[in-house]
Amino acid sequence: MATLQIPCGSPGLSAHLLVEKRLGAGPSGFTVVSWLQDRKRRNSGRSESDGHTRGENETFADGGPIMTAPPIRHVPVLGREAVAMLAPRAGGIYIDATFGAGGYSRAILATADTRVIGIDRDRTAIAGGFGLVEESGGRLTLVEDRFSNLAAVCAAQGTAAVDGIVMDVGVSSMQLDEANRGFSFRLDGPLDMRMSGQGTTAADVVARASETDLANIIYIFGEERRSRAVARAIVTARRLAPIATTRALADIVSKVVRAKPHEIHPATRTFQALRIFVNEELDELIAALAAAERVLKPGGRLAVVSFHSLEDRIVKNFLVRRGKTGGGSRHRPEIERASLSFAILTKRPLTPGEEEMHANPRARSARLRAAERTDAAAIDDGAERPAWPSLANVMRGG
Repeated sequence: MATLQIPCGSPGLSAHLLVEKRLGAGPSGFTVVSWLQDRKRRNSGRSESDGHTRGENETFADGGPIMTAPPIRHVPVLGREAVAMLAPRAGGIYIDATFGAGGYSRAILATADTRVIGIDRDRTAIAGGFGLVEESGGRLTLVEDRFSNLAAVCAAQGTAAVDGIVMDVGVSSMQLDEANRGFSFRLDGPLDMRMSGQGTTAADVVARASETDLANIIYIFGEERRSRAVARAIVTARRLAPIATTRALADIVSKVVRAKPHEIHPATRTFQALRIFVNEELDELIAALAAAERVLKPGGRLAVVSFHSLEDRIVKNFLVRRGKTGGGSRHRPEIERASLSFAILTKRPLTPGEEEMHANPRARSARLRAAERTDAAAIDDGAERPAWPSLANVMRGG
């Protein structure tokens, strides 16, 4: 029987044993429950969607989400290009750091004898990969974890180094399209936004964060110019009644942020900011990139697809620091650094073509950057976490 999931530190589980439930024993503590089998029985006799492409329709589509029937087989944004950058080879080991609906994993597994370790913090995504695990004949292992922990995940699988890593950063369309996940302002549901379903919700942040913290969160992570007005409106509204639903928050924001026709919804940036903050997405990305540098073999490749400027800037700066020669001038010629850890493969980010953007408006903001690991040691450049609000401090009131 093919392996369904091996959490870090666990000896392994069979596909029929189902998805695990977290215990209080740390980020990798699990116990077996019968949820996946029950779910499979409930879904028998009806076709299951393999999900939509990852992206952020609310952020970038002019006319709002296009709710069409989901495709039979998931095709990730820039999927063909990302996998081509990885250049999978027979016998190689690859990490799909954001498994989602499994589109990248499926494409990598199409190369004979490849092995894929798929990581996702969303238990629903892990459960949805059950079929692909069985199809792969044991070549796919799924792990429920944060992708920032990919080095520990590899170690738990007995894998010291890998041949390629693909990351598809941000919220997935499957998450956006489920009202009860609370990611979308277009679908009324609980104000949740947690990718893992655990920890602080967006409603918690909206209820407890100070006006100053709210304004900073919305400005930094949402790049919302009217962040102070939005924060003020939220604080005023919560004094009257709890803000518990996506519709309630969207209505509050829409009263202070005006949008012209054909522009993004007024609540887009506020929702983006809260989602990024609740899930600590940018901190996760920074840590995941550093981990990827440590576990890639010489010649191994990294491909990252991002969907907004904050993510893309982090990826770009990471690769520039590790893959470009030092700056020179006419008085002092350029001197190549002795230990570049990456050779950059994309001088400029690759973007979707017209056909892909037409088929999937959520793809229009996607950017793909890729690089190949050299044999130099990983670079500890002393880069620190930017001074943006931290979830722990804000919820502590610090």
